[in-house]
Amino acid sequence: GKTAKNRVHLDVRAAPGLQGEERMAALEAECARLVALGATRVSRSEPEPPMSGGFIVMTDPEGNEFCLD
Repeated sequence: GKTAKNRVHLDVRAAPGLQGEERMAALEAECARLVALGATRVSRSEPEPPMSGGFIVMTDPEGNEFCLD
């Protein structure tokens, strides 16, 4: 398991300019692609305008967290 926190948190911009369901569909598509490459899906946060457009938290094969945003 993971023994230390990431030194840097990465936000991967996977749906620039998109909103709502179109945005979440683009994030889900990128999530599926990354899972096929070895990443793990951790959670999904639904859009909560105006503060959040929604995002998906993932980990790389070494357990480092990043967000599809």
